[in-house]
Amino acid sequence: MLIEDAIKDQQTVTSEGESTNVLLTGVKKYEVPNIITPNGITTELYRPEWDVGPDQIRHMIHAILRTGAISAWHAHESQIDTIFVINGTIKLVLYDDRADSATRGQINVFHLSRMRPTLITIPPGIWHGLQNLENFESSFINYFNNPYLYSGPDEWRLPSDTDKIPYQFK
Repeated sequence: MLIEDAIKDQQTVTSEGESTNVLLTGVKKYEVPNIITPNGITTELYRPEWDVGPDQIRHMIHAILRTGAISAWHAHESQIDTIFVINGTIKLVLYDDRADSATRGQINVFHLSRMRPTLITIPPGIWHGLQNLENFESSFINYFNNPYLYSGPDEWRLPSDTDKIPYQFK
């Protein structure tokens, strides 16, 4: 017999390996196939027909998170973020606080790595945070629909331990 108060796991993937996670309104996800070549692995980072990311990429960065680092929370009024992990494992957490959204108040949690390459597009107004889950640096590429405006950044921030978002990084 099982120990009293044990909690049964809920389904998180289908039998085909697809996540059962319901995406927040406007969030897009596309799993990218690795292409095995005679001398290694090639991974396409973006193709317009995938319908993920902005119609025109206007700015792109490569970011490195130190061991265990948390970069949270931030949101944008007009910027669209598209994230692709290229090294390590990163937890990406999204929180929908948009007043007009059908998924307001809901959370998405993604564990992203090179083992299962995935693009995640985050629309304006979605709060997001990242955490490096590795004991070494993890990194990702982030591209945007607008270039960074140095004189007036479209960056809104809350501390990682805020009580205004119903998620705590561990």
